[in-house]
Amino acid sequence: MKIAIIGAGNIGGAIARGLAKGSIFKASDIICTDRSTETLDKLKQINPEFRLLQDNQEAARQADIIMIAVKPWVVESIIDEIKHLLDFERQIIISVAAGITFDLLSSYLTKNIDSESLATPTIFRVIPNTAIEVLNSMTFVSARNASQEQTELVIRIFNDLGNAMLIEERLMTAGTALASSGIAFALRYIRAAIEGGVELGFYPKEAQEIVLHTVKGAVELLLENKTNPEMEIDKVTTPGGITIKGLNEMELSGFTSSVIRGLKASK
Repeated sequence: MKIAIIGAGNIGGAIARGLAKGSIFKASDIICTDRSTETLDKLKQINPEFRLLQDNQEAARQADIIMIAVKPWVVESIIDEIKHLLDFERQIIISVAAGITFDLLSSYLTKNIDSESLATPTIFRVIPNTAIEVLNSMTFVSARNASQEQTELVIRIFNDLGNAMLIEERLMTAGTALASSGIAFALRYIRAAIEGGVELGFYPKEAQEIVLHTVKGAVELLLENKTNPEMEIDKVTTPGGITIKGLNEMELSGFTSSVIRGLKASK
């Protein structure tokens, strides 16, 4: 099974690097295309077994799964370039372009193709985040015209790169805010906590190490204990203690409401 990633920039390149570390594809089964030779050269340095092309049509011919990982405004022109080569009965189309709906993708794929017997394309919309490169992405998947077997395959591919969740298309925008943009929000908290650690007297590298392991520990607690955050918070907030004082001060500054407003603004 071969996969073509059309657009090997930030997210496409991250997916390629993650897939090469996973258990489903060998690097030699991953075809990456990009207009930039510099981008392709960087991928080659990372793994010389990647198949690197500047020819999108050649990539589409060779692949069983075609992943379109370009900017949203480029999706239509890329599909126009390759659609006459696609075999909808055999190939799966995956789009990672935010905001490009199934209806739009379907119209791009079938526009001006004259055939009464044309098969209906199998399309997936996938929204990962950049942690896919280190096999820790939270990835959302929606499917249209896909069999259970095809859906299970795509979920398995992205579970190999972290955690994948099958959702309705209507939740894609919310998922993007919560997990794709959300990784930036989590990193911004980490940055703020590091700066606070420096103000408290730690050197920056020490503060970063402390904060990273603290955040990792918080996540592991929730995953291992299958609890919600408030239950774990209660364990460290003793009456009159310093933790509750710190939490209350953060809330006075609008911590929770700021996070919620930021998520809503990202939709």
